[in-house]
Amino acid sequence: MYADLVSLLQFPFMQRAIVGAVLMGILGGILGSFVTLRQLSFFSHAVGHAALVGVALGVLLQLNPTWMLLPFTLVFGVIVLYLIDKTDLASDSVLSIVLSGALAIGIILTSLIQGYRGNLMRVLFGDILAIDAIDLILTLLVLLGSSIFLLSSLREQILLTLNLDVAQVQGVPIQLYRYSFVILLSLAVAVAIKAVGVLLVNAFLVIPSSTAKLMSHNFTHFLVMSVIIGSASSVAGMMVSSIFNLASGPSIVLVQFLVFVAVFIGVKLTAKVA
Repeated sequence: MYADLVSLLQFPFMQRAIVGAVLMGILGGILGSFVTLRQLSFFSHAVGHAALVGVALGVLLQLNPTWMLLPFTLVFGVIVLYLIDKTDLASDSVLSIVLSGALAIGIILTSLIQGYRGNLMRVLFGDILAIDAIDLILTLLVLLGSSIFLLSSLREQILLTLNLDVAQVQGVPIQLYRYSFVILLSLAVAVAIKAVGVLLVNAFLVIPSSTAKLMSHNFTHFLVMSVIIGSASSVAGMMVSSIFNLASGPSIVLVQFLVFVAVFIGVKLTAKVA
């Protein structure tokens, strides 16, 4: 098994997959930290599943689904946030309505696809081994943009996360930061879909940060642990996928889930001993 793994690492597609796993793990860890603390997991869930429409459109128009995903998830995320702001309905109600409508449209569009559906299935269930140089560049750009935006305004971001009213009183441009974060989150969902698929992309954002939250109540430590868990579990899941010939997206999320369970049990046992 070790020899097989070493031989796999010599292939360019495997090297790209490792780099992609690290980049996406870091991206998911950074954004996922704020998604978890701001209780936006349902929002990223909605954006991820609604991306089925963008995937189906790309296949129907014979375009690379990635190039349809980027603008679609971006526009969808901004529109959903706008609807939440402009209606008296609860945010989860708006998200449920929009998600249901988008899924219905996506399913109808997929039924219109004739012939080979390999591109559609790959994006639905993820295949990190299929990422190319363009995917790496896009992921790196989104990661750099997210890191610069969040870390350069970390104080304001923490204030927005903890108390929106206090942030507003102190002159923080709330709407600008909210929409900017949603744009970055939507783009992160789009670039991560190729690795873990539409069906599991939300877990990719939520599980590592939730695991880190169990381990720390200090924000800086929480953020660092989220990044480490996200990147390490992504690489580990990809290795499991390659060695045992399993689907890469589910393998990555399964490893993340098992790490979460192990940490949860460890925390509970430690608390009982203490």
